[in-house]
Amino acid sequence: MSVMEMTTRLNRSRHPGLIMSLIGSFLEWNDLRETRKSLSKLSDRALDDIGLTRLDVARLR
Repeated sequence: MSVMEMTTRLNRSRHPGLIMSLIGSFLEWNDLRETRKSLSKLSDRALDDIGLTRLDVARLR
């Protein structure tokens, strides 16, 4: 399905605000997941250089 078709379907939906909110929440969750994944790959020294600890990374929400 193309972006144009998806946008058209969202505009016809009875609850476009709810759908957009769900999509936004999913994208935010995925960004945080990717950030946590990237930070987890860093060494303790690299984390210390940017002022973080492993515990800080685990607590990201």
